[in-house]
Amino acid sequence: MRVLRVPPDFEVWRTMAREALREGWAPEQMDFQDNTVPAPMNLDLSSTESPQSRNIEHPFVPKTFLESAKLGAVHRDSDRWNLLYRLLFRLQRNRELMRVEIDDDVAHLKQMEQQVRRDLHKMHAFVRFRKIEEADAAGKPQEHFIAWYRPDHRIVPLAAPFFAERFAIMRWTVLTPDETMSWDPEAKALSFGPGVGKEAAPQEDELEDLWRTYYGSIFNPARLNPSAMRNEMPVRYWQHLPEVTLLPVLMQQAESRVATMVTRQSRQPSAAPFVPEEHTLPVLRAAMPSCKGCDLYKYATQVVPGVGGAHAPLMLVGEQPGDQEDIKGAPFVGPAGRVLRQAMEELGIVDSNIFMTNAVKHFKFVQRGKLRLHQNPRSGELNACRPWLAAEIEAVKPKVVLCLGASAAKSLLGGTFALMKERGVIKPTPYADQVLATIHPSAVLRARDEQSRDSLYQFMKDDLALAYSTALGKT
Repeated sequence: MRVLRVPPDFEVWRTMAREALREGWAPEQMDFQDNTVPAPMNLDLSSTESPQSRNIEHPFVPKTFLESAKLGAVHRDSDRWNLLYRLLFRLQRNRELMRVEIDDDVAHLKQMEQQVRRDLHKMHAFVRFRKIEEADAAGKPQEHFIAWYRPDHRIVPLAAPFFAERFAIMRWTVLTPDETMSWDPEAKALSFGPGVGKEAAPQEDELEDLWRTYYGSIFNPARLNPSAMRNEMPVRYWQHLPEVTLLPVLMQQAESRVATMVTRQSRQPSAAPFVPEEHTLPVLRAAMPSCKGCDLYKYATQVVPGVGGAHAPLMLVGEQPGDQEDIKGAPFVGPAGRVLRQAMEELGIVDSNIFMTNAVKHFKFVQRGKLRLHQNPRSGELNACRPWLAAEIEAVKPKVVLCLGASAAKSLLGGTFALMKERGVIKPTPYADQVLATIHPSAVLRARDEQSRDSLYQFMKDDLALAYSTALGKT
């Protein structure tokens, strides 16, 4: 058995492994030992064996192996170097080995890689700096931010770029038992040194009181889940986190804070008190002008209810009325409406099969001289007006609802809906079984050039065609 003592340095092991392959050493003849672990008393580094494998002058090293190996190399598994050499040796005969996830060696490396990535994520999240004052070379006082952290694996070099980018204007040092990393903002340079114990770190400072105040302000008692918190923030990390001292009090107060939030939420603007119990189009249309569910009614000329077939299979939902819609009291009669109707005409869409409405029923604008410039409705205004939209959907009972634009989409599909990523995808919602979204026709009008205009128009037309054919039961 040939024994090699390897420092915690991937490039050093890589050089050793390349030489071993070149000389023809098989994995079962090699023992790459971690030199951070005490060597056995009877260790004999001399070997009388001869290489048993063929010489490999130019080893095949795929990118997938290299990326995983660099992460596996910082794992604390003392046998990691032997695992990496065994995989590297086998790759020379099976170039697709890294794709075989059920292979024991590949699975072991992937598990190590996952553990290292998780450790990196925890370090990024849980390092907390403390501020000290020190003198620079000229004797002037300067701020230095210092943190102490104990990672599970030797990840300091991998973690360093994140901190250098995130805290580029600060002079900082992160102390760990394995290694120390420091950042000089003037030279824009990282430096590394030997590890130290926790006693080398400064004691609590005023920054931690500020952090506790901030954490207390963003703590959401309605999302309190102690089991999930312990999974994401295991006890061993608590020593790094000043906010942990607040948790017992915050958890104790959670129930009463949730009750306060519910009470406050019940006072939020809503059209619900103005929506009649009978959800038919004539009744809804007659009731809408009396709505004072949010402040938009104070400034608009009039409410703009939906129009179209009483039992239309397709409902089109825009954002809100525009200037022309506000004046005429009907949806989609302005420039954007003309773009939409052009697409409908090209697709042969029959008016009786369509019901048109908006997520918000009053025009929101800002006055600029004689002009009234459109403003996007806030989430509170979308939420306030949703009872009217839900009542219209219940009255019409469309087979498909097509949301035009991001605001309409978020009203029915949620605030995290990403329009350009998820447009044209049919989804179930509590309001209708089949809902999809596309761009608003006003986006076509705002396009920067003819090519963009044609592309956006085609996006809208394709999604409209999908919605219409689905509503009619066609493929």
